[in-house]
Amino acid sequence: MSVSTLPQQFSVLVVDDEPALRKTIRASLAASGYTVEEAGTGGEAVGVIQRQPFDLVLLDVNMPGMNGLDACRQMRALAPRMGIIMVTVRDAEEDKVQALEAGADDYVTKPFRFRELIARLGAVLRRTHTDNNQEPGILRAGALKIDVEHRLLWKGSEQIRLSPKEFDLMSFLMKNQGVPLTHVKLLRAVWGAEYGDELEYLRTYVRMLRKKIENDPARPEYIQTEPWVGYRFRDPSDPDQAPSRGEDD
Repeated sequence: MSVSTLPQQFSVLVVDDEPALRKTIRASLAASGYTVEEAGTGGEAVGVIQRQPFDLVLLDVNMPGMNGLDACRQMRALAPRMGIIMVTVRDAEEDKVQALEAGADDYVTKPFRFRELIARLGAVLRRTHTDNNQEPGILRAGALKIDVEHRLLWKGSEQIRLSPKEFDLMSFLMKNQGVPLTHVKLLRAVWGAEYGDELEYLRTYVRMLRKKIENDPARPEYIQTEPWVGYRFRDPSDPDQAPSRGEDD
């Protein structure tokens, strides 16, 4: 489902210290149907959030004064359900992990394509919109269908048998389609708070899931690797969910 099919107009706060870039992003988002406001610093953005609600914030990491990471933490405390997408430097993989740990829902890297930006916004808004309603009992992506309540998974007409932990991991990934999930977040969500450092657990279970759901586990379409970060579940039938450019582990 593209963002244009969502049943309301969404408001976005664009936060960047480059006025020309803010103007370009604002014009492009407005043309796509968003209501857009701007802020030039992290501190200014936090002040704006305190005065009015937004559905989503597009937030640059590197800004003078209060940087994007500190601003993200304050925004997340003020508006726990608001979507936050951070803009990072292309090669700064460390920035991506720090952004997600600070509370961001996703990130885009400079320079970015507008289509990629819209896809990221759409994925975050779909997730936050779904979260505002009753959790769906059936989730679909490509040929996959998962029944969360009865703990069943199908690929086409074939039922895929999963162990309890495989199902927990699969359902968590599918509930967060299009959103990057760090290794630590996945481990703690599926195995518990004390398992944040057990990276090999996660890699092993991802490999097992890929063997069961992917047409070619060596070239996965569903469970995509986010280099140095974690994984992102992708619906291959959704044109807005671009495949990862990273290497798979």
